[in-house]
Amino acid sequence: MRLLLIRHPQPMIEAGICYGSSDLAVSPVVLAQAAGVLAATLAEMLPDAAMATPARGMALYTSPLQRCAQLAQHLATTLDLAPAISDARLAELHFGRWELQRWDDIPRDEIDAWAADMVHYHPGGGESVLQMAQRVAAFYQHWRAQQQDAIVICHAGTIRLLQACQRGLAPAAVALEAAQRPHHIDYGSTLLLQT
Repeated sequence: MRLLLIRHPQPMIEAGICYGSSDLAVSPVVLAQAAGVLAATLAEMLPDAAMATPARGMALYTSPLQRCAQLAQHLATTLDLAPAISDARLAELHFGRWELQRWDDIPRDEIDAWAADMVHYHPGGGESVLQMAQRVAAFYQHWRAQQQDAIVICHAGTIRLLQACQRGLAPAAVALEAAQRPHHIDYGSTLLLQT
């Protein structure tokens, strides 16, 4: 089975702001550009399908946050897919009172406390990486039970956790690996997992 992970396009927010679970929009221009690039990318990544509709027959899941849901709606229309299934388990980490704050304005001792315990600490009083890993792992198990190829439009944190889930790790190990592994996942980038 194939799980095609897509990170949402760049949302409308200035750099240096913490915005995990904040519901941010994407500009219509950026959204249209991302959807066009992704349609071409899907044709390259899924060569066994008809070039005009490379994702036909794949389920489409999305984080409920609009920066993902907008792209999912656009792709469903463009690729003639069934409407996207919104799943809250795919949302980005909730940073509590850190949300929409400048990273530079978050107290240094709080950042240090999170760095000292990336798995269990609740940044800004929000969600721990372990809690996020548990919900993402639940989604991953749900997808595997469906026995269907799928496209998932989500967030960088979610993608990292899904990669760790693919290796068969328990949620605590998934959280630890995702928290410790360096990464760079570009906006609109794709990653194909195969099981």
